[in-house]
Amino acid sequence: MTVKSKHVRIKGIKDGLVFLLDDKCPFEDLLSELRYKLEHSHQNILTGPIVHVDIKLGNRPVTEEDKEAVLDILKSQGNLLIRSVEALEDPEEKDPEALFLMSGMLRSGQVLHHEGNLLFLGDVNPGGTITCSGDIYILGALKGMAHAGINGNQEAIIAASLLAPTQLRIADIISRPPDEWGTRESSMEFAYLSGGAMQIDKIHNIVKLRQDLNVFKGV
Repeated sequence: MTVKSKHVRIKGIKDGLVFLLDDKCPFEDLLSELRYKLEHSHQNILTGPIVHVDIKLGNRPVTEEDKEAVLDILKSQGNLLIRSVEALEDPEEKDPEALFLMSGMLRSGQVLHHEGNLLFLGDVNPGGTITCSGDIYILGALKGMAHAGINGNQEAIIAASLLAPTQLRIADIISRPPDEWGTRESSMEFAYLSGGAMQIDKIHNIVKLRQDLNVFKGV
């Protein structure tokens, strides 16, 4: 099978790769070319260390299913770590409380950023960083740095199966140093802001926190 290389451009940047995807062609043609390039003509980028990837879908309106179709192709290559996806959103699909799912492992020096709420399946090792404009939920160990609500959202939270970070940040509030965390029970916890200070609580109390916020806002 021969696929003409006209819909997918791969650009090298200082700290990774940018995949520039044509927003005018049929979406299935785009997926076919992306799959072909990764499996045949661009095998050289799939060997070696972890490569951070930013995906730009241009002015094409896409659904979450469309994004997942692109991510499934890229995630099939073990050394590609998706850092961001930029595209117009289908207004019927847009949900401010939706969780975007990513999986993998963040090692020292690696940074993962997402616009919205993120559910990350895996560990964040010391030196690894996750930043998010919304909430961050980690089904794994958080031993690196996490920054939720980076655009100033003080209602954002950070949750992890094992909360043992080098630093937590919500909006512009920074957590206390790691050596002040002390020894706590090994259970899923979350961090949130209350009165301008960061607090830690058990994950089962998150529902009460959200209810209290809604009451406070008159929702």
